[in-house]
Amino acid sequence: MEDQTTDHTDTLTTAAFDAATVRALEQPLLADEVPLMRMAANATARTILDVIDQEEWDEPSLRVCVLAGAGDNGGDGLYTGAILAAEGLNVTAIAVGRTLHDAAYEAFLDAGGHIYALDPSNDIPGCPSGFPAGEAGQRLEHAIAFAGKAHILIDAMTGIGGTGALHGIPAAIASVLGRTVTPPRRLGLPNDELAIDFPFVVAVDTPSGIGVDDGSLPGAYIPADVTMMFGALKPCAMLPPASLACGNVVLVDFGFDVDDATPTVETVDCGYAQNALRIPLVEDAKYNRGVVGLITGSTQYPGAAVLSSCAAARSNTGMIRYLGPERAQNLVLQSLPEAVMGKGHVQAWVTGCGVPDTDHADTTDIQRTAISALLAHYSLTQDGANSEALAMPPIVVDAGALDLLPDHVPPQVVITPHAGELARLLTRIDAPTTRDEIMAESLRQAQRACELTGATVVLKGAYTVIVGTDGNGGMRTLVCGRAPAFLATAGAGDVLAGIIGALLAQRAQELIDDPTLVAEMAAGAVYTHGLAAAMAAHSDQHAWQTPHLYGEPKPDIAQSACGHPIIASDVIAALPSAFDLLNTTARYED
Repeated sequence: MEDQTTDHTDTLTTAAFDAATVRALEQPLLADEVPLMRMAANATARTILDVIDQEEWDEPSLRVCVLAGAGDNGGDGLYTGAILAAEGLNVTAIAVGRTLHDAAYEAFLDAGGHIYALDPSNDIPGCPSGFPAGEAGQRLEHAIAFAGKAHILIDAMTGIGGTGALHGIPAAIASVLGRTVTPPRRLGLPNDELAIDFPFVVAVDTPSGIGVDDGSLPGAYIPADVTMMFGALKPCAMLPPASLACGNVVLVDFGFDVDDATPTVETVDCGYAQNALRIPLVEDAKYNRGVVGLITGSTQYPGAAVLSSCAAARSNTGMIRYLGPERAQNLVLQSLPEAVMGKGHVQAWVTGCGVPDTDHADTTDIQRTAISALLAHYSLTQDGANSEALAMPPIVVDAGALDLLPDHVPPQVVITPHAGELARLLTRIDAPTTRDEIMAESLRQAQRACELTGATVVLKGAYTVIVGTDGNGGMRTLVCGRAPAFLATAGAGDVLAGIIGALLAQRAQELIDDPTLVAEMAAGAVYTHGLAAAMAAHSDQHAWQTPHLYGEPKPDIAQSACGHPIIASDVIAALPSAFDLLNTTARYED
């Protein structure tokens, strides 16, 4: 019998739901008069009090500031402030709108909290209003100075109700206290989550000013040290660049019925890598373990041929076939004498690594000519017709081959651009797009590429965004943040392409029959790539930190290591150990 509690917990920490879905999930509980606001406030206040105890701060000297919006999010913040005030802390709430949540405001005042209104048109009982513009400006300056000098800042301005960039008073506050557009820099070590500088910022549900559903940073926003998320994770917790603004996420379980809800995005864990593996059977021959064909490297960049070929060979395949210029062939054979040169039957292709793009290639480049001829077999008409293309083996299209991608392809075509390459591709097939636009809206741009081309998209980065078909005319989005920063090194993308090609080859016919599996296979390869890099670098660093479930014991992490520099070849060398770990874990769980 399955442990339903475990399944529920796994879903809560690996799936994120958009604001509309969360509101729908809340309705049955609100109809039953479950006090969600009080529950949220209790968890937030308790988390703050635990930090105060942990850091051994002197409570009587602490200044707590609540930035309170007009809606329910502001109410959560005021109830939190009320609990802290009742504990004897000095709490002041700055009202950034014209109203406040009535019951929460009353509880806040009853507990001894102080209120400071900024909008001259406010309708808040007991607060001055109608003051002139000059006084309004002075009050705003005073409020910003006060909040900046607070020890604890509770950000309850907008929550999931906010869309687009902040404006008015919240924008003015965020532009001074926070950042604009650019994400904060995070070390990404598990035990480095609370390296505290004052003010210590606790966001209520989501940091104000970030794109809740799309992970964007549309304007001024306030980065959080801790984000208290209620009921379910929101996409901004997983999607870059907003995920970097959430800090340490604490998830408060309200008991939402998430079984039938469709996530906006899911995070990739080791289960994806384990599911992508095909454990060899005793009767297997090399041909049915997966044969990978590679058209990678070039006269100019022969090393990419070596890296992609060796990575594919180390990723549980039976054989690789390499096609390329003589110099690259010699280097591949020197590093991998098991490789077979020339054409033959394959279950998956890897193309483009180390192949010059259109702007830097000779018109007679043999790799580009071969890749162009191969990709022509994957071309679909706009209505998705061409049975031959739909039956073609899975193929990875990387780097220089992206320029050769047909306008419409089936989902077993996996493209693996970084931000600059995706910008170039979208500019060619749709409209001018910059690298900065890709970095600012990773989800939207990856989904845009998937929608325009039909391909499964692997947008590489600290958080790698994977978008593929869901089989119902829509898209499924996965995010993997497993790798250490040391993986940002020359040739790492060539290694990833080889791993993806190998995992696709092992399950090629399944993927052709069921294209919804392609994104999962690619996600498993991305996770394996990051795991091997972490093992090679001896690093505990990774962008995605699993949220802490409120009320559960925190893992005891005495010390974590940033690790040491690696090169792409080190990742290949660590692949057997990574697969061994994944296989061992899979056997244990079975």
